[in-house]
Amino acid sequence: MFNATRLGLLAAACVAVPVLSQSPASAQHANFVLFGDPNPDAANVSDSQKHVHPLTTPYYHEDSFVTSDVRLWYVYHDFPKSSVINGGNAKVYAAQVRLALTDQLQFVAYKDGYIDWDSGLIKDDGWNDIAAGIKWNFIQDWENQFHMAAGIGYEIPTGGSDVLQDDDEWRFWVSANKGFEELHLGGTLNYIVTDQPNQRLGNCDQIIWNVHLDYYVSEFFSPVVELNGFHVLDDGGVVVPFSGLDVVNLGGSEDEDVITIGLGTELRPSDLMSIRVAYETPLTDNDDLYGYRWTFSLVWPF
Repeated sequence: MFNATRLGLLAAACVAVPVLSQSPASAQHANFVLFGDPNPDAANVSDSQKHVHPLTTPYYHEDSFVTSDVRLWYVYHDFPKSSVINGGNAKVYAAQVRLALTDQLQFVAYKDGYIDWDSGLIKDDGWNDIAAGIKWNFIQDWENQFHMAAGIGYEIPTGGSDVLQDDDEWRFWVSANKGFEELHLGGTLNYIVTDQPNQRLGNCDQIIWNVHLDYYVSEFFSPVVELNGFHVLDDGGVVVPFSGLDVVNLGGSEDEDVITIGLGTELRPSDLMSIRVAYETPLTDNDDLYGYRWTFSLVWPF
């Protein structure tokens, strides 16, 4: 019943949102605000000054803007062949919902969906944990194109333990975005604390950081470059000597740092939708879970 309900809600959102949407897909404001009215300064921002929403590391990479939108994701993650894991892949199908509660406060449902594992570590599939939080956009300087936000989120251990999704995880983050007309920069810093060890392969606390750059070429197209870093703080409950990065929380090693680069693009065929794709590969050469990754995403604002 629980899984069927989630599928029903997702299907309803996919049908309803394109019909309700009236704002540009790359908008930095919400057309729909639950309490109060949309920010008039945000509505007057020119298209060339609107940032592309984060494209890689979708569970943890969050910009500073308060929007109302649905984002669908498909991620193909390749595992390397090494001394600790013998190749394979994971495929993730997920949806995120963001809702503007006020013009400065946003509800963020950032993790859910279905994961299909096929690797030397495990071969299985099942539902992800569910994670959601609140984001506060405490600096809104539209004239100088500068914004900052902070948030707190919690991951509920509802997923199937057979696919390594059973984490009791708190997330605290801060983000900043700065625009220079067509050039847009952003960054996010996450602190991840896991209270309940994964029953099979341990857990660790992490710092996860993200850096974003996009450039407005035209109303239809923006290239995107992103850097993502993963640093283990506390290898509590170590069972495997590497972390699960943003795929899953594993035992980890305090000596492990993984940095990746993602190259992508956002296409905006209409005001009702944006289509995004990115290829991501590690810049570090540790024994870890990162081979390469393709990320595909659709965004519908409302």
